[in-house]
Amino acid sequence: MKTIFEKSTGVDGVGIADVKLGDFLPHDLVREGDIGLPQLSELDVMRHYKELSDRNFCIEKGFYPLGSCTMKYNPKVNELLASLEGFANLHPMQSDEDSQGALELMFNLQEALKKITGMDAVTLQPAAGAHGELTGMMIIKKYFETKGETNRTKVIVPDSAHGTNPASAKMCGFEIVEVKSNSKGQVDINALKELLDENVAGIMMTNPNTLGIFEENVLEISKLMHENGSLLYYDGANFNAVMGWTNPALMGFDVVHLNLHKTFATPHGGGGPGAGPVCVAEHLKEYLPVPVIDYADSKYFRNYDIKHSIGKVRSFYGNFGVLVRAYAYILMMGDNLKLASADAVLNANYLKEKLKGVYDLPYDVPCMHEFVLSGEKQHHQGVSTLGIAKRLMDYNCHPPTVYFPLIVHEALMIEPTESESKEVLDNFADIMLKIAKEIEENPEEVLKSPQKTPIKRVDETLAARKPDLVFRG
Repeated sequence: MKTIFEKSTGVDGVGIADVKLGDFLPHDLVREGDIGLPQLSELDVMRHYKELSDRNFCIEKGFYPLGSCTMKYNPKVNELLASLEGFANLHPMQSDEDSQGALELMFNLQEALKKITGMDAVTLQPAAGAHGELTGMMIIKKYFETKGETNRTKVIVPDSAHGTNPASAKMCGFEIVEVKSNSKGQVDINALKELLDENVAGIMMTNPNTLGIFEENVLEISKLMHENGSLLYYDGANFNAVMGWTNPALMGFDVVHLNLHKTFATPHGGGGPGAGPVCVAEHLKEYLPVPVIDYADSKYFRNYDIKHSIGKVRSFYGNFGVLVRAYAYILMMGDNLKLASADAVLNANYLKEKLKGVYDLPYDVPCMHEFVLSGEKQHHQGVSTLGIAKRLMDYNCHPPTVYFPLIVHEALMIEPTESESKEVLDNFADIMLKIAKEIEENPEEVLKSPQKTPIKRVDETLAARKPDLVFRG
């Protein structure tokens, strides 16, 4: 496919009035000469970008079992509501008096998230999950600084954690201490006990964890941490598995971030926008970023009076359009949020049972919303997990997450979500079983994949080391 520069015909699609910019701008800011933009008619431009769009894979095109990312369907009614004039055209610097509808929505969303997580206060500011992690760790750090416990410089992170967990804690100046998993794929309690001392600020956990396994000792972990004077951080990336069945407060956590673009069906991927609200227990309420949305004297307002606030973490008040979508989803689902989690867990266990045996299953226990297979057997037959992922693309399936978590060799991390029907799951299982058979009988053919995609097999190493990102005409 040609770039838009190569398609340039020299015909302007839009006429520009003959205006002398020097009459309005300082002369040293006015560009002289041709700026080198492509010249096409409006119709040619539209056809170019439509062709690019058709090459993209999306959940509306096929199954998207990207483990840990919860690529569930985004109901289109949410998009309609977010585009309403009163939301889409509201300026973030309008006064509270002129923004009562938007502030009411944000306040109600805070209240809903408090109820869903069991926490006592919420900030909607963080722009994504990892940003929520950073915000949460900043709150924990400020909490100990205010108490005068500046010795608490360590954060414990399980060996199965998302890579953003240690990165977020490190960004806050903490020292990262890894705790190993046990034979069940859960935090090893004895190993954790050996790591605890007066310098530990907290632990970052995902529950269910990155293997899709529920941490059955979470209450004991919470007790150990709190007895040590430490706090517990809950990574909400996998919250889609437990909505309505339990919550972080019941597990003993102090800080939680939620991925609205995972659990609450707002757009995900393409670099954003996202949203990663942070919820905290009562003792951390006064450390939240300013402002939070409050209600008093029959009015909603932005409250900047937070005693030990860590300050702003984002311009304005968060990705408002994403917040609208999430609130619409929560209103639409109501108590059925619990059913969504149940269906997600059912779908994952159904797929796991169909695929285990043909693919290795390192932890053969009931899973939650996702599970992790290993392509080790297929690797020994000549095709790595990456090869399986590429072959899936020829069957109109997005590959699952591969090589993660790192504690599983040749990992295939699969999350079907609640959005998919039994027919879709059966089709995916049949494809996975067919690929395993292909690898047994003719691995060389599988290694040629993908063959049916717009871009055929690429050299990832070369692409990473020598990226070609600029058009040179």
